[in-house]
Amino acid sequence: MKPFSAPKRISRTKARNAALMNQLATPGLGSLMAGRWLAGTGQLLIFLAGFVIYCVWAIKYLAAYYNLMYGDAPPPSPSLSRMAWTGVTLCAAGWLWSLVTSISLMREAAKISLDSMNSFAAGMVKLDEAKIVPALSALPQWQRAGEIIARTFEFKDFPAAMDFVNAVATLAEQAQHHPDIDVRWNKVTLALTTHDAGGLTEKDFALARQCDALSLR
Repeated sequence: MKPFSAPKRISRTKARNAALMNQLATPGLGSLMAGRWLAGTGQLLIFLAGFVIYCVWAIKYLAAYYNLMYGDAPPPSPSLSRMAWTGVTLCAAGWLWSLVTSISLMREAAKISLDSMNSFAAGMVKLDEAKIVPALSALPQWQRAGEIIARTFEFKDFPAAMDFVNAVATLAEQAQHHPDIDVRWNKVTLALTTHDAGGLTEKDFALARQCDALSLR
């Protein structure tokens, strides 16, 4: 994947997992997992820089106490030095930046879910005759029988027919709209209607167009 390509749409589950990774594990890793390459890289580098600086200070601090065993030097000050504060500040900055990205991801996922629900609801409206006729005319190989549209696809052999059926099943699952499928060796018949709407809807014609495209691959 190109590191500077546009970020992909993100699901609510993926956004949640990215946020948990950012805030409870390593800032920036969740952003990278969600495809936010620039933000994730920046967050990770800032956090790691702060972590390394703090570890260096901690090692020096412990080494100073260790040296007390061999000399009369006074113990180091228990307060944090400038180096330690720098490390803590960088770690906090990386964490806060990743928090902003996590909130943005959750909002984006929520908006996509709402848009999907609206699109699904719009597709569930039964079409009247004035809309069905032009929609069907754009699909000349599909035949209408009452409130159902159907088409029989023919392939070279049974494996090719089953490959098509599997591709249709994946597509139908993504669209949450499932056709009736009849397989006769190298022939596959699909029948579409929207039972919940009591007839034909835009979802039927949209899936029909997609199935036509699948058959040409």
